[in-house]
Amino acid sequence: MGKPSYEIKPGADLRQANLQVSYLRGADLREALLYRANLQGADLRGADLSLANLKGANLREADLRRADLRGANLIGADLSLANLKGANLQGAELKETNLEGADLSLANLKGAILKNIRYDNNTKYAKQKVRIFQTFKIKTKKNYLDIYIKRNKSK
Repeated sequence: MGKPSYEIKPGADLRQANLQVSYLRGADLREALLYRANLQGADLRGADLSLANLKGANLREADLRRADLRGANLIGADLSLANLKGANLQGAELKETNLEGADLSLANLKGAILKNIRYDNNTKYAKQKVRIFQTFKIKTKKNYLDIYIKRNKSK
């Protein structure tokens, strides 16, 4: 007997759901309510999470390659060690988000709000212009985000 399967539709209410290590590749989760959901280690490659509420969600070690997170609410989310390579985070809110060890290379951060984020020397990202406010860096080695923050503090 195979594993049960469920249909998840756009706008689904999955607040505080335990979706740890779930296979959600290519899922249509537009405008889904995923407030404080546990998506640790979930496969969300190519998923549409545009305008989704992921506030306080656990996305640690999640695979979000090429995922659409345009306009998503990621306030207080844990994206540590997550793979966001090629993800579209345009206009997403990443306030107080943990990005330690996350891979944001090739991700589109245009218009994203990064305020009070946490990142470290293992956080990977493309060199692009993003508005970054106060951050909490875990290690001392200077990198592009540090330089960008210094140059744009007065703006």
